[in-house]
Amino acid sequence: MLTRRLIPCLDVNEGRVVKGVNFVNLRDAGDPVEVAARYEQQGADELVFLDITASHEQRDIMLDVVRRVAEQLFMPFTVGGGIRTIDDVTRLIQAGAEKVSINTAAVLTPEIITQTAERFGRCATVVNIDPKRITRDDKVVFEVHTHGGRKTTGLEAVQWARRVVELGAGEIVLTSMDADGTKDGYDLEITRLVTAAVDVPVVASGGCGGPEHMFDALKPLADGGGGADAALVASIFHYGQYTVDQCKSYLADRNIPVRWPGATAA
Repeated sequence: MLTRRLIPCLDVNEGRVVKGVNFVNLRDAGDPVEVAARYEQQGADELVFLDITASHEQRDIMLDVVRRVAEQLFMPFTVGGGIRTIDDVTRLIQAGAEKVSINTAAVLTPEIITQTAERFGRCATVVNIDPKRITRDDKVVFEVHTHGGRKTTGLEAVQWARRVVELGAGEIVLTSMDADGTKDGYDLEITRLVTAAVDVPVVASGGCGGPEHMFDALKPLADGGGGADAALVASIFHYGQYTVDQCKSYLADRNIPVRWPGATAA
């Protein structure tokens, strides 16, 4: 069985790691280079770096910060924010990213997904989907948002997930705007809907308050879980509530396969 991944996420604003609730009320969490080095030492499986205001401010991502973070890492490194063209993707790969995460540009210019997959491979092509519950025609739907959650798109999240896979996405990071920063647990409803709809890895994101929430998201669909392949984590790691090791131990004890020296799950 494939191992499940724990992925710390660095939301970066003005050169600092931050974390908010429902995409607002940002709180400082440290220098991205120092934070990245800590997660490398802790044995995280991957690291995600998102320049969360680049698209909204219509500016390029901070390549110098990306390079300095990449220098700290041996684990896979995904970078997103401010991507508009395939040239932007190329610059990020050259700066040390193994994968790129595309959100706003994927909606505005979907061909960038295909271009990235063709040039760098599906495994390097990640699409981040930020859904939020809205009421439309007296029905609650999960609508995709862009520009750091600031703009609505009219796209329904599950349909969009299927579409980005058709275009070449090799992985989806699914960040629930409703759950983001709440520590009340991942949004299992939308996680299950997306993991059941696509045949590529899905990373559950938004709302993790402890290892029990990771377990819920990573548990197979057949067992009532979210069916996710990985769990993105921010607040509880950034502010020292849990370590990567503690969470992997918890998961291994419950037969979730993880890369961890003490794991007994296979």
